[in-house]
Amino acid sequence: MASPRIFSVAPLTAHSTIELDESAQRHVRQVLRLKNGHSITLFDGNGGEFSALIEQVTRRTVSVSILQQHHSERESPLSIHLLQGISKGERMDFAIQKAVETGATAITPLFCERSVVKLEPKRLQKRHSHWRGVMISACEQCGRNQVPTLHPPTKLQQQLSHYPTESHHTGFVLDPTAELRCSDFPTPDHNLALLVGPEGGLTTDEIERAEQHGFRRVHLGPRILRTETATVVAITTLQTLWGDL
Repeated sequence: MASPRIFSVAPLTAHSTIELDESAQRHVRQVLRLKNGHSITLFDGNGGEFSALIEQVTRRTVSVSILQQHHSERESPLSIHLLQGISKGERMDFAIQKAVETGATAITPLFCERSVVKLEPKRLQKRHSHWRGVMISACEQCGRNQVPTLHPPTKLQQQLSHYPTESHHTGFVLDPTAELRCSDFPTPDHNLALLVGPEGGLTTDEIERAEQHGFRRVHLGPRILRTETATVVAITTLQTLWGDL
């Protein structure tokens, strides 16, 4: 049985002893209920993973002995930047979680014209921290040793400004009225951008602006998918066509 995988905020070094950070401690004590002598796998997001043993579990600390590093990676050959329209609660969590599991390398939450969620700066900061936790948990579960980049939430138009109109990047924007599918395009550069709207989808103006910045309109079949489902299906499609599925 594989040992539990736990993310460490602190950088890891083989043949050393550390105390886990508060979040990792809580996971060990309250969720996994591990005891002294249990084997675990640690990773710090900088590549590779480390085998380790729990030395001591107390009410306030969890100390572990780091044994050796294993240079195993499970990253896709594709670099997929997900531009995800912000949706409500669990839907956004689901989209982020599954994007990590299917191999996205960066995620930017977007406020779009039809976004229902409106967050003040303080609440937005809390949501950003929460989404970061969702990503770490997904990495722990799926075996990734590199945590994808989570960019600060921004408005769609501001994000599109990073893609000049003369740019030759490979970007796809999901549009159920589009005539083409991802498979209708030739093998792209390995750096991809994927734009997915919120619950109500993207407006016609938003899709047209995305096209002006080099994004290609594509559909995911004859059925209309929820935003969180569309994200999973789209990334899976990209990975199947050009990635590692």
